[in-house]
Amino acid sequence: MDIFLKVLLLIFSIGLITVVLLQKGKSAGLSGAISGGAEHLFGKTKARGMDLVLQRITVGLGAGFFIMSIIVAVVLD
Repeated sequence: MDIFLKVLLLIFSIGLITVVLLQKGKSAGLSGAISGGAEHLFGKTKARGMDLVLQRITVGLGAGFFIMSIIVAVVLD
């Protein structure tokens, strides 16, 4: 049982790393922070298409990783 939980946690972590690396950067560097950074902060630019899918997958994998981490820590302790 503990090996299954560890493997599942490993799958969540590798999936989360992969999905985060596939996403585009949302910052435009220093010039974007000075001139138009507030648009990103207040959500005026909405994600569409593949960006939206990657955001939702990231949220799901992040929540799954967090829950699996707690389960592994409690069960294996």
